[in-house]
Amino acid sequence: MSANLPETVDATRMLSGRRCFEGSLPVTAFPRFVEALERREGTVTYALEFGRDALGIDFLDIRVQCVVWLVCQRSLEPYQQPLEALQRLGLIRREADEAGLAEGYEALLLPEDRQLHPRELIEDELILALPLVPARLDVELPAEYVATEAPIEVAADAKPNPFAALAALKKS
Repeated sequence: MSANLPETVDATRMLSGRRCFEGSLPVTAFPRFVEALERREGTVTYALEFGRDALGIDFLDIRVQCVVWLVCQRSLEPYQQPLEALQRLGLIRREADEAGLAEGYEALLLPEDRQLHPRELIEDELILALPLVPARLDVELPAEYVATEAPIEVAADAKPNPFAALAALKKS
């Protein structure tokens, strides 16, 4: 187990040694991720584990946790959102190998030099963990956006049926 996260790792060596990396980094260490945040503060806790399962599939488990500042789309106010992601990446050498991955694996095509960038992989999982529409669950929509009257009903006969002429021809 290692607390230091190298910039690049050789996937083959990491797999043969069943290496693990655990630690934490500030959110500012992930430039693409921090662009989606309201505030650039917080810490990301990560754990990476390389291994081979019982079926002989090479994998990389990625676990990340953090609490970040987002803007609630209901109230338009900043709030803190906990994020957590757990992903098992099946390390494949050719695109055709993706079909052989077991359920629960996400394919990761290894580059020819077998070098992986752990920080980028963590950042990808953080970005995927972000909610599409950030919203606090304890906040209601402002009253001006909530319908207070019954919906207006549209008469069914308001628009002529374009197939009415066909029905008349069928009867004759």
